[in-house]
Amino acid sequence: MNSFARTTDLIHRALDVNTLRYSTSANNLSNADVPNFKRSDINFESELKRALDSEENARGQFQLATTDPRHIKSDGVVDYKNVEPRRVLDYTTTAKANGNNVDPEQEAMTLLRIQLNYQLLSQMENFQFSQAQSVLK
Repeated sequence: MNSFARTTDLIHRALDVNTLRYSTSANNLSNADVPNFKRSDINFESELKRALDSEENARGQFQLATTDPRHIKSDGVVDYKNVEPRRVLDYTTTAKANGNNVDPEQEAMTLLRIQLNYQLLSQMENFQFSQAQSVLK
């Protein structure tokens, strides 16, 4: 895979994760007054970093060959395309007496951050395609 395809693929995946984050944060905000509701968050970047680091670390290293399913699996290369966002519930905090841990002000700030991040990613995608267009001219 070339650099352009990989970059656009990563940006596209980040845009999808941002959309999921937006809906998750909107769900948190809409349930801010529901007793015992626990807020959710999306975990993606740490797993993506682990996959990209595994690709970097695997360059030039000895690779174990497994010819039988009973062989010991190595911590080999993790393909970044297989990394999926995970919804994580926050059970550790309680912001209100009714057991709900959603802070509406914090969720509103999170929504604003997600919107700005989405705009930035869209501009990055636009820049990638404008660079490809200038090469084709």
